[in-house]
Amino acid sequence: MTALVTGAGSGIGRAIAARLARDGRAVAVNDLHLAAAEETARNITGAGGRAQAFAADVSDAGAVEAMLADIRSAMGDPGILVNNAGFGQQADFMDITPDDFDRMFAVHVRGTFLMMRACLPAMLEAGQGSIVNIASQLGQIGGIQLVHYAGAKAAIIGMTKSLAREVSARGVRVNAVAPGPVDTPLVAALSEDWKAAKRAELPLGRFGAPDEIGGAVSFLCSDDAALFVGQTLGPNSGDVML
Repeated sequence: MTALVTGAGSGIGRAIAARLARDGRAVAVNDLHLAAAEETARNITGAGGRAQAFAADVSDAGAVEAMLADIRSAMGDPGILVNNAGFGQQADFMDITPDDFDRMFAVHVRGTFLMMRACLPAMLEAGQGSIVNIASQLGQIGGIQLVHYAGAKAAIIGMTKSLAREVSARGVRVNAVAPGPVDTPLVAALSEDWKAAKRAELPLGRFGAPDEIGGAVSFLCSDDAALFVGQTLGPNSGDVML
């Protein structure tokens, strides 16, 4: 089965792609930047896995459709979709511009919507499939200087629950993973004060590693997660306890 992972050129996305390849999936590696996607694909194939790179801006409907056509031609219809593409920006609320807000929601929310819309028909026709949307614990509790980011991640959680109610009886499971802080370039870009304060809040006392998020996604894509529908798993170092 082919797994499509967006934003897989680095960080959590790269770790998810590598884990799904180790699980025996053929992985379509998407990133905005082709060179980054190709590096991930090379790492996977070098380790004995199967992967191909595909560049597209997930917020662009035309680019998404073109990419899916290329993936279908090269690898078949994805039976697994992991919506991971995203970025972070730290700013006081009054310093967030309308353009900042629109771009945040375009990539995270519109991108997730467009990818699900593009991949879902083939999954429904096959009567099986798994969609995992990468949210954030900030979508559950909010975050100072992260209003637009937290808002976008909360929207992803809401979309996940809603689509799960719509399609689970037809064989397609839709779930989310809401990581806490993870040692990635996105978190590295945040202020040292923020990171120090955040570590002090965590019961586990440390940030997660990308591979640990890959493990949560791998589980949700497996037969062991057959009863998981519309759920949001929280590998978050204890930041949110539900």
